[in-house]
Amino acid sequence: MRLTPEHTLFRDSLRAFVDAEIAPHVNAWDEAGSFPRELYRRAAHIGLLGLGYPEACGGTPADTWFRLIATEEIARAGSGGLIASLFSHNIGLPPIVAHGSETLKQRVIPGVLSGEKISALAITEASGGSDVARLRCTAQRDGDHWVIDGEKTFITSGLRADWITLAVRTGGPGAAGISLIAVQGDTPGLSRSGLAKMGWWCSDTAQLRFDACRVPAENLIGEPNAGFTMIMKNFNGERLLMSAGACAFAQVCFDEALAWARQRKTFGIALVEHQVTRHKLMDMHMRIASSRAWLHALAERLESGDTSPDWVAELCLLKNHTTQTMQWCADAAVQILGGMGFMRGTKSERIYREVKVMMIGGGAEEIMKELAARQLGV
Repeated sequence: MRLTPEHTLFRDSLRAFVDAEIAPHVNAWDEAGSFPRELYRRAAHIGLLGLGYPEACGGTPADTWFRLIATEEIARAGSGGLIASLFSHNIGLPPIVAHGSETLKQRVIPGVLSGEKISALAITEASGGSDVARLRCTAQRDGDHWVIDGEKTFITSGLRADWITLAVRTGGPGAAGISLIAVQGDTPGLSRSGLAKMGWWCSDTAQLRFDACRVPAENLIGEPNAGFTMIMKNFNGERLLMSAGACAFAQVCFDEALAWARQRKTFGIALVEHQVTRHKLMDMHMRIASSRAWLHALAERLESGDTSPDWVAELCLLKNHTTQTMQWCADAAVQILGGMGFMRGTKSERIYREVKVMMIGGGAEEIMKELAARQLGV
């Protein structure tokens, strides 16, 4: 990981922000099932939301390392739900940045990067899950508008998003008939309902229903029926940041377990003095180190411009490897914490509940293996 003084300064300032603005409140936000909308504006004020986005749209040019650092430092608070919603624009905006008209970019992006508006991505449907090519939500052209009908589910920031980057079917069956359209959150005919979840409690997750929603034709992102490729490319960025988050959460589990093992005494000695505990901690460290090394290697390749099929395959497998590391470390940490690991309020307990969404979201393990195999010609 090639860090410059600018990277180090950014990490230090962000760590102070997390310690002051996020960490003291995470437990309360999780129990409340939400976090204040004001946090978006505070994050925007320190440049966090605009990392890697064009200056013309209110962003701040930044390399991959800045975005990995941001993910790592926010993860230190131990809440995947917070990261999911606070950074939902990182999956909602990239298609607009890459393919939207200049008019659409200026309508959508500056408000989101300033923290005044919230962006979400809506692809998943109950009938298809990871099978994007089978989506059923439709958009039919009617004069100067698209008329949208259908449903989406498991949408992060779905309840309060002001802009929804929506995958719809505008053509025939299969991948070739899919488009992306930017839909305003107050569009008539759009209804939303919250979903109760195992984890990510403070992230709103919603089911969306579109009932004859009329959206201006100019809200189409790119060309009609060209959305599938945009979605696939967008997944690459999502999977890289999810891998970074999984590594960071595994580290949080290790740190909490080690701190507990040093101060907790059993049979007259600190828990860490028992060989079985030390070995479990070293197993955690081993998995984290290997995951992080692979993550950094792929980040280096991305920075050099490598997005080859081999890189995509490695990224899919990395996503599986890092989330499995997170799962193993969360389980080990809860075991080391014992009864305290079962109590709400510990980071490891929360991360333990959030493992499965990381292993499923952004492409389930089985899908990742199949995609990697195809990319490698297996």
